[in-house]
Amino acid sequence: MQIPVRIVLVETSHPGNIGASARAMKTMGLDELVLVAPRDFPSAEATARASGADDVLARAHIVDSLGDAIADCGFVAGASARPRRLSWPVADPRRSAAALLDHAPHTPVAMVFGPEHSGLTNEDLGLCNQVVHIPANPAYSSLNVAMAVQVLCYELRVALLDRREAGNDAPRERGKAGAWAAPGLEEREAPPATAAELEGFYRHLESALSTAEFLNPERPRQLKLRLRRIFQRSGLDRNEINILRGALTALQGGRKEG
Repeated sequence: MQIPVRIVLVETSHPGNIGASARAMKTMGLDELVLVAPRDFPSAEATARASGADDVLARAHIVDSLGDAIADCGFVAGASARPRRLSWPVADPRRSAAALLDHAPHTPVAMVFGPEHSGLTNEDLGLCNQVVHIPANPAYSSLNVAMAVQVLCYELRVALLDRREAGNDAPRERGKAGAWAAPGLEEREAPPATAAELEGFYRHLESALSTAEFLNPERPRQLKLRLRRIFQRSGLDRNEINILRGALTALQGGRKEG
């Protein structure tokens, strides 16, 4: 029983954490691992800590950026252990697992984990649809990244087992209505916009707003993040992205952006 959720580890500094994460994934039925700029991989330490999950490590993809890791994904959850100055849509592991399984029949989905010492940046979270927070002991909430992977993978497996016990079948082919689909998802006219399509829209929007002198290119950071948060909450599909980009192009006098 494989669970079609991609696990993405960003800039992991200790190879043992990669191996332990692979082991956590395999025990719960996940096998798609993507590594963003790992400091040391492949590694004998990673293989040793994988403890039999060598096949997950062997299939792991290495990419240069988080954008590359999730470019084809239509729903992305990012794990974060600390509060942020900007508020994001936040879910606990159980609700996040349900959301990932709801979207999985229609689009690739991913769960993202940040570097050991700093976690995901606000810019990283700007690429995610949802922030996942594990409600650990507030007096000592520090979780090793592989432990966090284990918690989230466990919740994904429990969510799938619960759905099967309720009478749902295994997930059907992506793009077709399936037992995992959340109410309303299967009625959409188009699939969810991918992270790459959203990123193209954000660049287009920022260009248009800079031209209109609404966005100051010298100090754009907070406003850009807030704009991304607005549209991430909207759950845009591919048709809606095309409409929005068409409107931006018209406002710019027909000048298209890449």
